[in-house]
Amino acid sequence: MTSQPYTVRVTKDHLVFSAAHFITFNGNICERLHGHNWRVAVEVDGELDENGYVFDFIALRDATQKLVSELDHRMLLPTEHRQILVTPDEHEVTVRFEERRWVFPRDECVLLPIANTTAELIASWMGASLRSTVEPSSGSHVTELRVMVEENFGQWATWRTRLAP
Repeated sequence: MTSQPYTVRVTKDHLVFSAAHFITFNGNICERLHGHNWRVAVEVDGELDENGYVFDFIALRDATQKLVSELDHRMLLPTEHRQILVTPDEHEVTVRFEERRWVFPRDECVLLPIANTTAELIASWMGASLRSTVEPSSGSHVTELRVMVEENFGQWATWRTRLAP
């Protein structure tokens, strides 16, 4: 239809999840366990298709909602951290960092394949999960995907990737 690029953005009042986490920084500093009311927005760039749109708002919203629902009211734990040892069993997840130890009910945890539960890495996990939904191979004209995660009012992290046609 046209070669002019457009952006589609999805953010809704229900694209919010409440979750606990802690992060480490500067080598051996570990935050106390705490929670946020995280907000998510997703943007895709691309050319218009024969219907005059870049990507279906509803499909993008629903795919994002599925991820948000997985994280809501859970303890977010990184499985790829060099110093945080996450050991799940059928009923519990034991977490160790240096001399500290936590035990959580297994069904209240989400084990994320990331190095730290920062807003940046949560956005990257969500983006990698959404990628197959919006990739050009799925019939879309999307050329870039961005996922924004707000961990606290006014504190956003954005992950982005270019998609090959």
